Amino acid sequence: MKFTEDHEWLNLEGEVVTVGITIHAAEQLGDVVFVELPEAGDEFQVGAEIATIESVKAASEINAAVAGEIVEVNDAIVANPALVNEDPEGEAWFFKMKLEDVAALDDLLDEDAYKALID
Repeated sequence: MKFTEDHEWLNLEGEVVTVGITIHAAEQLGDVVFVELPEAGDEFQVGAEIATIESVKAASEINAAVAGEIVEVNDAIVANPALVNEDPEGEAWFFKMKLEDVAALDDLLDEDAYKALID
């Protein structure tokens, strides 16, 4: 798994990466009440706004940590946003993206670096 400084996790399988928010992010947000996801086929460059998440505390944007094309979204968290609080690093993944360049993940944090960031 790789992580961003914006508290997203990325898990690579082949050339497709699954993306979600970390446990730390879910705890900081509080109760999630709304999630807006991109659509399959949408393409994003690094830094582009890719999803929106709202909680009782705040609204946040999720920006693309890597470039690629959305191949699948998790409709379960749109229907039931509370799943993001229940299992943020598992069943509550946000989307799957086919990467333009798998090597782009090398620029992200590994688990130890992410743990140091949040400590």
